[in-house]
Amino acid sequence: MDAENQGHLTRGFGLRHAIALNISNMVGVGPFLTIPLLLATMGGPQSVLGWFVGALLVASDGQVWSELGAALPGSGGSYRFLREAYGPEKWGRLMAFLFIWQFVLSGPLEVASGLIGFAQYASYLFPWLTPLAQKFVAAGVGLLAVWAISRRITFLSKITLTLWVGTFLTMAVILVTGAIHFSAARAFDFPPHAFGMQGGFFLGLGGATLISAYDYLGYYDICYIGDEVRDPGRVIPRSILYSIAFCAIAYIGIYLVVIGVVPWREAMQSHFVVSDFMQRLHGPKAAAALTVAVLWTAFASVFALLLGYSRIPYAAALDGYFFKPFARLHATKGFPHVSLYVLGAISIAAAFFKLDEVVSALITTRILVQFVGQVFAVPLLRKRLPDSARPFKMWLYPLPAGFAFLGWMYIFLTAGWAYVAAGVGTLLVGCGAFLLWSRLARVWPFQGVVN
Repeated sequence: MDAENQGHLTRGFGLRHAIALNISNMVGVGPFLTIPLLLATMGGPQSVLGWFVGALLVASDGQVWSELGAALPGSGGSYRFLREAYGPEKWGRLMAFLFIWQFVLSGPLEVASGLIGFAQYASYLFPWLTPLAQKFVAAGVGLLAVWAISRRITFLSKITLTLWVGTFLTMAVILVTGAIHFSAARAFDFPPHAFGMQGGFFLGLGGATLISAYDYLGYYDICYIGDEVRDPGRVIPRSILYSIAFCAIAYIGIYLVVIGVVPWREAMQSHFVVSDFMQRLHGPKAAAALTVAVLWTAFASVFALLLGYSRIPYAAALDGYFFKPFARLHATKGFPHVSLYVLGAISIAAAFFKLDEVVSALITTRILVQFVGQVFAVPLLRKRLPDSARPFKMWLYPLPAGFAFLGWMYIFLTAGWAYVAAGVGTLLVGCGAFLLWSRLARVWPFQGVVN
């Protein structure tokens, strides 16, 4: 690799910046966009259970990320964890390759969901926007995010903190305003047999948990830029767990105050439920102002996602697991420009799909390799590394890892057979691509094979 491309990433993220990055990624437009979808999964306010189950799941999985992130801080996150835990010479090569394989799809899908949500809320301010015009709005926001990230990391940490302040204020306005006008009778207006323990209840809870897991996604974003974090053994675990606790409380609170103002049967049909919530309380001008704040948080999420995810192909390329051009850093600004521009382009293209399809696909395609793979990476890494090399150790081990495994598999198996087939199919095709790639490169499991 050319000397000018090797470079060094600057450690510009402290604890405040790391929490800001995670929360900006987690919140985005997700909880404001998915309340109607969540209500529809179980047909009433009992779907709040999805928030609680999702919170328990990500709190358990957050400990998986914390232990791995503190022990192996560096660019790449899951790619790095899977490669090292399973062994970089054999099975770790397969797991790392499969992660990059599914990430090429799931990463841009997650970014695209933020772009789609931005455009959907923008249509409240500009009702003349057609569905096609909304797609072009999403594409324009994606281009703006790519341009904003094309800066030095020290500047990006300041942008991240600024965006997080806007996100925090938006959530605070909704919580305070909704609490003042909250109606418990409206919020807990359960339909008949809401908690009947039939099969449909558990399928609906699985769907609600999938949506809540999507809204919680991002609690680990700091792991993708571990090379740019100060004191990563302390900052990474704290930022993950603090971010999860903050968002779990805020999400449940926002959900309850919204349906405590807007009857859930009406909220379930809304395309911009937070704007309708504010319009009901204070009229269209206040609703328009809150909509602008929601758009701010949506952009913050897209920004945080692209910032973290652009480091994954970069890290893989540095280690020889991906195309070499992705390892290049910008000559003057020091960011992985090839990786950023490619992922940005794919994300913009994915924004032309439907939101519900994007959300379900991005969750199911990453569960088997990334989330389940990392659960088993924890005990494997404990065998490889002494206690002194693991600054954070999972509390009540192995219970959180076991609960995370069961939770992710529950979401996967209740997502619908089409998405289960897509997840398994993506994995199988990835295995075939790995074997072909390894055969051509004459590496494990084809060392010494003569063509």
